[in-house]
Amino acid sequence: MSSLSPAFVYTEVQLSIPFIEAPWQRLNPTLLRQPGFRNKTWLAGVGNQSVGGFYEFDSLDHARRFVVDYFPAEARSLGVAQTTRIFDGRPVAEASRQLRSPHYGANVTKRPGAFVYTEVQVSVPFEHAPWRDLNPVLAAQPGLLHKTWLAGVGTHSLGGFYAFDSIPHALEFALVYFPTETAKLGAAYTTRVFDAAVVAEASSPLRSPYLL
Repeated sequence: MSSLSPAFVYTEVQLSIPFIEAPWQRLNPTLLRQPGFRNKTWLAGVGNQSVGGFYEFDSLDHARRFVVDYFPAEARSLGVAQTTRIFDGRPVAEASRQLRSPHYGANVTKRPGAFVYTEVQVSVPFEHAPWRDLNPVLAAQPGLLHKTWLAGVGTHSLGGFYAFDSIPHALEFALVYFPTETAKLGAAYTTRVFDAAVVAEASSPLRSPYLL
């Protein structure tokens, strides 16, 4: 990892196609040329067949450039609406290392079967987030392999990008456990579940730390 601090980008586009039909072979070479790009994990929505990605960039400036300059044009070329989010990788380093995040040096010994993205509609600087209390509970969730904590840029929202061993465990987390935590905060939230198996071939050339 370079001396620059990581930044993360989450994207999802409003379409519904089997991932095998997604234009990843056309897009991957262009993505590799984006300034500050480190890696991308493609995302394939469970239940709705949306297409998205979880990216790591070497700085917030490069992450902003990607979501402002490049990504809207790509979504426009597909004729679809889009979602993008930027997260600061600096404040979440310690919390993420405790949950074996491969974005902070943890080894991936087992390929995930599913990914989960979460974001909670709160505004809390990450240093005030209750991650020390939550990490032991999260580590005990069935099938959890890795988590990267997410700290929203400009919003101080809290979230996470999780790797699970299977789709059933990912769904159990998103549908059963996660709502209990957000209820304690009295906050609205977003959860998304993605099939990791179908994106392995597309993600490996983009240096996905989960699917090398």
